[in-house]
Amino acid sequence: MRDGRTFYVLYATGSAKETGVWTFTEGRTPRKLADLPADGLPNGLARDSRTGTLYVTDSAQGAVYAVTARGRVEVFSTDAALASTGFFGVNGAKVRDGHLYVSNLDRGTLLRAPLSGRRSGVFTTVASGLAGIDDFDFTGHGEQVLASLVTENKVVLAGGGRPTTTVLTPADGLSNPTSVLVHGGHAYVPSAAYTTQKDPNLLVARLGGRF
Repeated sequence: MRDGRTFYVLYATGSAKETGVWTFTEGRTPRKLADLPADGLPNGLARDSRTGTLYVTDSAQGAVYAVTARGRVEVFSTDAALASTGFFGVNGAKVRDGHLYVSNLDRGTLLRAPLSGRRSGVFTTVASGLAGIDDFDFTGHGEQVLASLVTENKVVLAGGGRPTTTVLTPADGLSNPTSVLVHGGHAYVPSAAYTTQKDPNLLVARLGGRF
């Protein structure tokens, strides 16, 4: 994750010394900002631009942590909706309009929780039936997202009160999509290309038309 010339990176090795949130400024040495559980799997990362707080999903622990700009770590939520059913639980993360949105890969859900107020950290379901959802990004139409379904080799449009629609498949050269970025009217989807062997392994689709 980038904020100007500053980058934030999740690092998970199983070592307490190394596992956590790291940060660096372009051209400078990385430093560890915050410790996270060594037996966890920090996976998704989102930043609230209003407060500078980072929100980290832990796919193994079924938790979301809040990390302040000074590196203080608090448990934001251990809502049952974040837990796995045997593989990966809470995964991708985005901050939007005072809420944290996350995905749960095992449960195939897109979830939302307010960042402040009485129900802070309590998640409700925005969309379901998204088997293998990894990362996602908003299209700009309310709560509609483009979501990568890594285990299904698909990218779909979901949420926003509309039926889920498949927009990218292996026929487009897609393989094991793990993230999505919507920027400048385009969707950027990295593809592992285990089966397509295409190079470069980045699919670019214009928003509009098929979307």
